Amino acid sequence: MNSAEIAPLPDKANSQHYELPPEFFELILGDYKKYSCCYWNPGDTTLVDAERSALEITCHRAQIEDGQRILELGCGWGALSLWMATNFPNAQITALSNSDSQRHYIESQAASAGLNNLKVTTCDINNYISESKYDRIVSIEMFEHLRNYRMMFERIASWLTPGGKLFIHIFTHTERPYTFCDEGPTDWMSRHFFTGGMMPSHALPLSFEEDLVAEKHWRWNGYHYHRTAESWLVNLDHNRSSALTILKRVYGKQQSRVWFQRWRIFFMACAELFAMKDGEPWGVSHYRFIGNNNTN
Repeated sequence: MNSAEIAPLPDKANSQHYELPPEFFELILGDYKKYSCCYWNPGDTTLVDAERSALEITCHRAQIEDGQRILELGCGWGALSLWMATNFPNAQITALSNSDSQRHYIESQAASAGLNNLKVTTCDINNYISESKYDRIVSIEMFEHLRNYRMMFERIASWLTPGGKLFIHIFTHTERPYTFCDEGPTDWMSRHFFTGGMMPSHALPLSFEEDLVAEKHWRWNGYHYHRTAESWLVNLDHNRSSALTILKRVYGKQQSRVWFQRWRIFFMACAELFAMKDGEPWGVSHYRFIGNNNTN
């Protein structure tokens, strides 16, 4: 991992997920457009409830406060950045995406909501160098696309203010990390949805405590991702006709139905993986790191 570049195949992530039009994900995701694991409290009955619960937990564990300078690495469709900009109006938020379509979507949502404390930047994470310092840096399901954690942590530490903190949310296996490699047609997930990705272990980010030191870490049972992916599948099936229209525009008529079924299988595979053995082996991990005093 130490000899690799930070993110091995960022363009693949774009083509497989992030350059599809936002209209497709509006059919699938909840109102907050959270394209990552949601948290299902006992009283949560809808995907929107679970999105909101996850966003509240993230901000609490990251110790987000009004007036902070905040950087989100890998902002997706803007769920967390827009939430922070709305609920912490005196915070200054920079959201980094590898996708032009995501940037345009978030900017339009921010403009519609009258938010002026959110800036979105499009950049390959391998090449991103921050000229600013931040009180908080947050990352939601981006580190699964990375390989060189040591280099990434070193860079992040240099972007933090004294006392600044990093919060990471990633899906993980309890014991061992493994990569997704496309070595043939049987590597279906790697080929179509997660080329160059990694399933980290829960302990993996804790193995690089040099420039950053872990203050605390948590784990969600895989049940939460199981139910999230099931909800995405239900929404996709419910909006089949509209989804096929969008996929036809992107992939062409012949491939539109193939890709519709691939998305269905993707959500089913994720739901079943995280449900295995009562959700214990695979789940979601949270970490809060603080900059080592020697780096600030």
